[in-house]
This record gives sequence, C-alpha cells and structure tokens, in this order.
Amino acid sequence: MRIGYIGLGIMGRPCVLNLLKAGHQVRVWARNRDSAQALLDAGAEWADSPAELAGLVEVLVSNVSDTADVEQVLLGESGAVHGAKPGLVCVDMSTIAPNGARRIAAALAEKGVDFLDCPVSGGEIGAVNGTLTIMAGGRVEALEKARPALQAMGQTITHIGASGAGQVAKACNQIAVAVGVAAVAEIVKLARACDVDPAPVRAALLGGFAQSRVLDVHGQRMIDDNYAPGFKAKLHAKDMHIVSDTARDQGISLPAAERAMHLIDQLVAQGDGELDSSAIAKLIWQQN
Repeated sequence: MRIGYIGLGIMGRPCVLNLLKAGHQVRVWARNRDSAQALLDAGAEWADSPAELAGLVEVLVSNVSDTADVEQVLLGESGAVHGAKPGLVCVDMSTIAPNGARRIAAALAEKGVDFLDCPVSGGEIGAVNGTLTIMAGGRVEALEKARPALQAMGQTITHIGASGAGQVAKACNQIAVAVGVAAVAEIVKLARACDVDPAPVRAALLGGFAQSRVLDVHGQRMIDDNYAPGFKAKLHAKDMHIVSDTARDQGISLPAAERAMHLIDQLVAQGDGELDSSAIAKLIWQQN
C-alpha cells in the first residue's frame, strides 16, 4: 500500500520501519526533517507538508502528542484535509480525547475522508517488535482498508465501535495501568514493612489470581529501583487528565483513577516527568 506517516518520535520511527519491512511504500512528514533521515535512508520518501502527503497515499497515519497536534496536522492550515482525496483513510495512533476524535472524524467526513482513532498499547518495545495492541474507533469498512498497514505495526487489532470508541478503550487501559502501578507499589510497601522480601512475594503472586502484566513488569522495576522510561510520567499524566475530563463530561466519578492521576501529577511537578510513571512508587513509599 501507499502509506503516509506523520510523527517520527519514539513510536513513529519503529512503526515506519515495520511498514517498510512489510513491503509498503511509505512517505513521511515531521516538523523536523532531521528526525526522518534514518527512515529516508531505509527507503521512505519525504513529503513537504501533511497536505502534500495526504494527496499521495491511500492510508495516512499520524502519531503525535495530543489532541491539538492531531487537529493541526490533519485540519490545520497545511493539514492533510487540504490535499486529501475522497476515500483516504486517516489513522490516528495518538492518545487524544474521545470528543476530539469525534470532532476530527466529522470534519474529515465532510471531505469524503474516513478517520480511525487507533490508540495503541505496548510502548516502544511493542512498536519496535510490531506487536502493538491497537484499539480502533470508526467505520468497519475503513478499518478493513487500513488493516494491512495496521498488521505491520500491531499484533492485536480490535474494532471497539464508532469514532471515539478507540480513545475510550485507551482511557480504560490507562486507568488499569495507573491504578495497577499504585497497587503494586503498595504490595512492595506492605511486604517491606513486614520485613519480607518483596521479590518472592511478587513471584508468588505472578502464579496466582493477582497475576498481571503490571505486576510482572513494574513490580520488577520497583524491586530494581529502575525507572528508565518505558512510558514517561509526563505522557501518562496527559492521558490520565483525558480520563478525568471524560469522566467529568459523563457525570461520573473514578476515585481510584483520580488518586493515581494526582500521584503522577506530583511526580511530574517535582521534575521527574521523564521517568517511567511507575516511579510513583517512591511517592507511595514516602507516605505513612
């Protein structure tokens, strides 16, 4: 397929490489062309703007920071919408607000362009290995058209529902991770308070009903006191505020999610936003 890719950061670069490995023709655009050089050397081609890129491809993937960035590259002055032809499928793999995804989908639909909100889980490792979990919102027909591209980047592709539904699923994912990290930190805290080594406690729990990926990966991070980022706290904070805003819009309370969000916010506020979000364990351990 002819695929365009916008956003060549920690997730975008390996995704483009996997698209190239799968035999797709890939054109890229980023604000900083230097970030694309390794991909150009690997066989990707350059486009001078999102609008130009949109006119040359069948599927256009974006993977940027937040709702405003997605709106800018797709709907802004030189955005993809200005070069898009009817039938184009725009796939956004960023994590943004569900209502933002719905607004973007409606604006693109006026031009005959489909929009899929396809946030991912799996982090940099999943992007490198092409094993991302992809949560898709939008028309089934658009998803099927984009599927060959998505299969080069992800292992599990689930259609959640209409536009915005993918982002709702990602918000749910971020709740599970954030609250899970806090729970694992409390497990370690209780074990140490009782003069019990948390390492065999973790090993035992991994064999029972408490088993989880969060306990596996982040439990080991805590035991090793190693918070090199798999997922930076500042990004998790952004995602948890999407959770909080969405819950408020729906008139519901999510107390466990709110507590986890405040811990991550505190971590960022003290200058540790570049650490993995599991570093909130240190804050939990400091509390009485």
